[in-house]
Amino acid sequence: MRKLLNTLYVTSPDTYLARDGDNVVVRVENETRFRMPIHNLESVVAFGYAGASPALMHLCAERGVALTFLTEHGRFMARVTGEVSGNVLLRRRQYRVADSEAEASSIASAFVLAKMANCRAVLLRAAREREAGEQTQVVAGAADQLAAYIQQAAEGLSLDELRGIEGAAANAYFGVFDNLIIANKEDFFFSARSRRPPRDNMNALLSFVYTLLVHDVQAALESVGLDPQVGFMHQDRPGRPGLALDMMEELRPILADRLALALVNRRQVGPEGFRTLESGGVMMDDETRKTVIASWQKRKQEEIVHPFLREKVEIGLVPYAQAMLMARYLRGDIDGYPAFFWK
Repeated sequence: MRKLLNTLYVTSPDTYLARDGDNVVVRVENETRFRMPIHNLESVVAFGYAGASPALMHLCAERGVALTFLTEHGRFMARVTGEVSGNVLLRRRQYRVADSEAEASSIASAFVLAKMANCRAVLLRAAREREAGEQTQVVAGAADQLAAYIQQAAEGLSLDELRGIEGAAANAYFGVFDNLIIANKEDFFFSARSRRPPRDNMNALLSFVYTLLVHDVQAALESVGLDPQVGFMHQDRPGRPGLALDMMEELRPILADRLALALVNRRQVGPEGFRTLESGGVMMDDETRKTVIASWQKRKQEEIVHPFLREKVEIGLVPYAQAMLMARYLRGDIDGYPAFFWK
């Protein structure tokens, strides 16, 4: 099992990333603020960066440390990586499966089923943890809808049919998401999912955590030699990590949604950390990003029993475990892709 290494998140917009020997150095106005040996890092993620030296890019590429640049909103800009690694036969198999409607829909079905089951688990847990009432009944009703969609998706559908059910299930899930927010309702509410830009505080928080998750999934896929750009459910589009977005779906409810809800319901983030732009979009300030990232890293250190491997793993290793299982399936070592079902 892979050792859980660190991701360095650089959130201040006026920082410059540089190299000093085998160290990553973070500077502000030519003053060194932080230094870390490259061998202690798995990846570096910079939000709203001032720049990075070519020497640092070379060091990261040489040592297999992914260097990702995002806007202050968390939107992807660029990613610096080294030579393509992994078995070329594995990637060729991945491309052939992606081009096969039958094989791609089989894998997509696993993603969709796990996503809906994990969304349903989030709703059922929320219903159990609150007193009986109208809101609890609404949440339970949405969980029943998801159960019906799960049954439909298990019937061997085409990719387009699976996408349709996945969309309907997402509407049912997000349709009651506001009922899961129990603190600071005036400032954190959810009427509909909005992106690019997010239109309220809760959507801004969700989008940011989703960005952290897709980064980890993409890194996991690259670590086992898979191409994160070529997915089985998300259609190919230049610059879009289709397979990372595919695999992210099954992990989104348990790793991202639950964290975002916990941050709000425990009042770890507040309305003062968000601001509305002239465009109508909402973004987080630097301190709130740091709070979210700290909670994200802490959450990744918690241990669970992996439902397929049946061994304890840190939550941060789940994307790597799933990437490994996908590679094993494509190689023919196991009969099907075992998606992650949260219990």
